[in-house]
Amino acid sequence: MDKTGRSRGRGTGRATLEQVAGMAGVSIMTASRALSQPQMVSEVTRVKVERAVAELGYVPNRAARALASSQSHVIVVLVPSFSNAVFTAVLEGIHDAVAPGQYQLLIGNTYYSQAEEEKLLRTYLQSSPDGILFSSQAHSPAVTRMLEASQVPSVSMMDLSDEPGALSVGFSQFEAGMEMTRHLLKKGYRRIGFIGAQLDERTLRRADGYRAAMVEAGLADPRLELMVPERSTIALGAELMGQMMANMPDCDAVFCCNDDLAHGAVYHCQRHGVQIPQEIAVCGFNDLPASAWMMPSLTTIDTPRYQVGFEAASLLLQVIKGQEPERKRIDLGFTLRERESA
Repeated sequence: MDKTGRSRGRGTGRATLEQVAGMAGVSIMTASRALSQPQMVSEVTRVKVERAVAELGYVPNRAARALASSQSHVIVVLVPSFSNAVFTAVLEGIHDAVAPGQYQLLIGNTYYSQAEEEKLLRTYLQSSPDGILFSSQAHSPAVTRMLEASQVPSVSMMDLSDEPGALSVGFSQFEAGMEMTRHLLKKGYRRIGFIGAQLDERTLRRADGYRAAMVEAGLADPRLELMVPERSTIALGAELMGQMMANMPDCDAVFCCNDDLAHGAVYHCQRHGVQIPQEIAVCGFNDLPASAWMMPSLTTIDTPRYQVGFEAASLLLQVIKGQEPERKRIDLGFTLRERESA
């Protein structure tokens, strides 16, 4: 018995669905439906059940529900950073897509590490998730084996997969990198540098696009590439911009792999009296909210982050429900935002 005199679940001390139903004056089946499909019961019944749940402190046994229904209503989401605004928008899109179906999200931060991704996946698979959303396509052999063994459907986000049958939602990081570089070339810049950090798979594909455009123009020069593995920050962008200008004084434009670095590059120029874009152009990637309001405003690639999350989750839900998706590779494209800096 608890302090109110009510008996608890046998051996667990937990309130039971039977107790919830008794307090609400409904059948166990009705109580269960009020919790799992509230739209299927009357408003009066739903309120009674919710009050009983609150008073008893009832917590549904998700494992038992999953065993009975063959579904856990849990979706795992693995992103490389919680502090990066890019993935905040992606998570918002995912949440909005799964919320109507009452799915719960298990969100893990991989810190751009395959080893961390492996550890998280090994733990989260114990919850028997219905599906997984990855922010990467490159996995360790152990992760690949776990996915094959579990048969849990997965969708990769942010970039597009070339693997037959693979589910992916995003845009071509390579094409976006090439598009920005071609824009700078069309504006008349010739000594275009590339600044990259973190060196995750998306950054490397953007760098490949930059390199391909420079080769196409006959202007490729490895000395114009400054790539470091450190975590991307505004401060690092300022530091790397200083190194680029010191090492390559004839550099007339810089393509930063993201807006954080580009913001730092702009601030470095302003602190040292270097005019943008008259003396050197600066552009970024992702179009963070501050980029349009800087002085000068930042030329950058606008990426559909919210839409990536929403469409990736929607695609995964189709597969979970046993539906055959019309498109397994969804290209949402990107937009080059030309502003004052380049």
